[in-house]
Amino acid sequence: MHMTAHTPAAATALDHALSLDASDEALAPFDTQHYCPTGLLGTFTLLMAGQGRSVSAAMMLGDREYAMWQLARAHATSDDALRAVAVRLFQYFDDPRGWGTELRID
Repeated sequence: MHMTAHTPAAATALDHALSLDASDEALAPFDTQHYCPTGLLGTFTLLMAGQGRSVSAAMMLGDREYAMWQLARAHATSDDALRAVAVRLFQYFDDPRGWGTELRID
């Protein structure tokens, strides 16, 4: 089905795509990029520092292999809070949309 901006469905989709209301995120199309949750990344780096492990947030954002390695290291610790944060970040880094490399355009 082809939608133009003149159809109600297209107007609603456009409104959700342009909305600044946080509650509209759940309605956003799945073919858009999303950004790394930087607050969670900051928590991760601090928790890793608490374990005596230095982690570069910049490298996490720029090098997926490094990010996945750090997440695996965190998951191998006995710190439940760190493991929980690592699991949440893994969902971002394991998702190709998080990296903007694959966009599904249907």
